[in-house]
Amino acid sequence: MSYHSFENLEVWQRACKLAIRIYGILKDCRDYGMKDQMTRAAVSIASNIAEGADRDSKAEFIRFIHISKGSAAELRTQVYIAREINLIDKEDHDEISKELISISAMLHSLAKSIKKTLRQF
Repeated sequence: MSYHSFENLEVWQRACKLAIRIYGILKDCRDYGMKDQMTRAAVSIASNIAEGADRDSKAEFIRFIHISKGSAAELRTQVYIAREINLIDKEDHDEISKELISISAMLHSLAKSIKKTLRQF
């Protein structure tokens, strides 16, 4: 079986694009605590997908997918708070929240798919 890189995973690609978008939206933000929390959570989504995919264990990959899913939930919370305190506008809030829900669903499906392959052995 040939190696398939995490870079080929659509969920990783979308998570990277989202992290880049978060950095762009917050580039002029002076609330450094919130900016740091949000950028770390955003980067963590894609980073944990990559780390898990390059482990030599499907169980480890699933564990890191769950960590990524947790980071997505963390970022959704931070996006909500950022909107409520006027750090981001409603349009960015709505689009980012929608994308995070989609990424979370993709992560859930990926973990479920990998779990199926574990049961086959």
